[in-house]
Amino acid sequence: MGALLSLIAGFASGETAAALRRARLAAIAYGLAGVAALCGIGFLIGALHIWASARYGVLEATLGFGIGFLVIAGLILLIFRLGAGSRARRRRRRRAADMTALGATAALAALPALLRSRAGPGLVLGPAFALLAYAIYRENARPGGHPMDTEED
Repeated sequence: MGALLSLIAGFASGETAAALRRARLAAIAYGLAGVAALCGIGFLIGALHIWASARYGVLEATLGFGIGFLVIAGLILLIFRLGAGSRARRRRRRRAADMTALGATAALAALPALLRSRAGPGLVLGPAFALLAYAIYRENARPGGHPMDTEED
């Protein structure tokens, strides 16, 4: 059994090293391509500025490009700020899901030890019944009032 685990660990570590090597090479390739693309965009903007300078004048073209880039920066910041609320909600939901999973994992890890003890079944069944009762309450509760309220028309 130990030899099998050693073989699996060796395979996993070798596979992990190969995956890291491929990821590093991909990151370098994408990084170089990104730098080349940024240089190309810079030259295209420069060519557009030269064309606009010849057509409208140097000062007018330069002012236009400056104002245009400031407007683009403002739009990017505005879009980022507008999306901040949805990103925060997504983080809260992910954090809640992570905490739920962590709690469930901790409960499942402690369950065998609790069930072996004398008071174990009571310690497990008490909260389980409480959760069941709360789930039934939530299912029968109306959004606007108490679940036991009667409708009087």
